[in-house]
Amino acid sequence: MRYIFKTSYVQDIDLAKHGGHVFWYSLLGVALIAAPWVVPEYWLAQLTFVLIYGIVGLGLMLLAGFTGQFSIGHAAFLGTGAYTQAVLGNMGVPFPIALAAAAALSAAVGVVVALPALRVKGIYLGIATLAFGFIVEEVFARWESVTGGNSGLHVKSARLFGWEINSSESFYLVCLVIAVLCTLAILNLLRSPTGRAFVAIRDSEISAQSMGIHLARYKTMSFAISAALAGLGGALYAHKLSFISPDQFNILQSIDLLLLVVIGGLGSVHGAFLGAIFLIAMPQLIALGKDWLPAAIGQAPGLQGLVYGLVLIAFVLFEPLGLYGRWLKIRTWLQLFPFYRRGLFKRQKSFTKSDRLR
Repeated sequence: MRYIFKTSYVQDIDLAKHGGHVFWYSLLGVALIAAPWVVPEYWLAQLTFVLIYGIVGLGLMLLAGFTGQFSIGHAAFLGTGAYTQAVLGNMGVPFPIALAAAAALSAAVGVVVALPALRVKGIYLGIATLAFGFIVEEVFARWESVTGGNSGLHVKSARLFGWEINSSESFYLVCLVIAVLCTLAILNLLRSPTGRAFVAIRDSEISAQSMGIHLARYKTMSFAISAALAGLGGALYAHKLSFISPDQFNILQSIDLLLLVVIGGLGSVHGAFLGAIFLIAMPQLIALGKDWLPAAIGQAPGLQGLVYGLVLIAFVLFEPLGLYGRWLKIRTWLQLFPFYRRGLFKRQKSFTKSDRLR
């Protein structure tokens, strides 16, 4: 009896649904660990940025994809973590303590933003977070005694237990470990009662409140966790660049982060990293495509913004579940082949009466 209970308990806490998941994720883990010795330094740097943006994307995915609270000022939390890490690191504070302080201060700022924004939702919440982003950017630019103002701030190399993280390979491994830990934490959070409360709020606030879910408490908690992850990513972002300035955390950065979760796939942990890959790879693809375009178009200053806008519109119209949703359809097609039925993935445009109350 004890053995049966123990086996059932272990299966309940297992994150892998079947042996295929264990195999493919193990293979992915081996590839990521071996990357510093296989991948050229330039691509290793891009992979490091994917991990950093993936951590930030996890936080915004929790807020927007699982709680339904959109933020257009998330770059403010990214900047808060970056400046906290830079200031404390330059003062000689150990890297783990500074990293924890960056996450904690960003979470505190997230609570400050969440409390007055509890009475608004939808586009009005987006406007409120957008205004907050402008305020924080102005603080970074004006508080010259701490942030260095528009002149920027240099960031010293991190030291971990007496080991200086001054190489691309070592910093990549640090980012990889933190990204894995954050992913496991989010996966377990989503399976907990707190995570289920977040999803209930996203689906219908009225229904969630009728089930006894305290909307203000869980919305504030979601903002705090999301801001903490953004601050954690900002701290790593500051060390990777070795120099930060207020213009790196403006409205364009916030839009890029929102683009990350929408194109990656709202409501999926995988989508945070797929969106991060898109965000890092797209500028490279645009730069390569400029050589094939006429000079009047290829050299236009707003080409990247135009491409981003077209891609976003295309995803909203034709693939609202993002890159991860497209992968799920491909996987289902492969599983059903050759018994695939035409129109299986056609979008359902009808809705029930209760959906109007969301």
